[in-house]
Amino acid sequence: MPPIIKIENLKRDFRMGEEVVHALKGIDLTINEGEFVTIMGTSGSGKSTFLNILGCLDQPSSGVYELDGVSVKDLTKNQLAEIRNSKIGFIFQSYNLLARTSALENVELPLLYNSKVSAEERRERAVKALKQVGLESRMDHVPSQLSGGQQQRVAIARSLVNHPIILLADEATGNLDTRTSYEVMNLFQELNDQGITIGFVTHEDDIARFSKRTVILRDGKITEDRMVTDRLYAPEELAKLLKTE
Repeated sequence: MPPIIKIENLKRDFRMGEEVVHALKGIDLTINEGEFVTIMGTSGSGKSTFLNILGCLDQPSSGVYELDGVSVKDLTKNQLAEIRNSKIGFIFQSYNLLARTSALENVELPLLYNSKVSAEERRERAVKALKQVGLESRMDHVPSQLSGGQQQRVAIARSLVNHPIILLADEATGNLDTRTSYEVMNLFQELNDQGITIGFVTHEDDIARFSKRTVILRDGKITEDRMVTDRLYAPEELAKLLKTE
């Protein structure tokens, strides 16, 4: 099988007046099915630019980006939108839930743009996704009735409902306390154990250690790409936290 993501000599330039800013300077990266990869980098490293390209929100200036065997570089806006909706599940730091809409309806949202899915199937898939993240008893609650961790679980369920080939999480624990962050990472580890491919952007070293592989960006280049040898397992770390509390 081809890799989920294949990137070769990827570059992204931005013109700022008469100056050209080289945000990405020739990146090579392969992510295979079932991997759990953390992408790290300080401000100005090119991390956000890289994530936007991975998520088909932006196009590279040059180089190769293939997602599930499809070359992304020359796709139209409509084709990119279709790929985003069908192949990528997004999870954001700020959850991005509709405030007056139930958890179930929030999870259904991506399927509203899929004409091949009936209303009945849409509801069934949303219910299944919420059960998958342990929120079957909170389906009718609006975001204000949910904790931060529960809201992030709704966002994860929403990212799963279209059966994407990869989840892209952008600082998904950034608004959460340590215990809730570890609970969310426990869910990501469970999803990865089920075979779901995950790309996880973070600046937190301990969060990165829940993944299997770490890619570090600096000044628009990958400076390190290594397997995590001191991996943390969420159930163990949560048990340690409970003892200290």
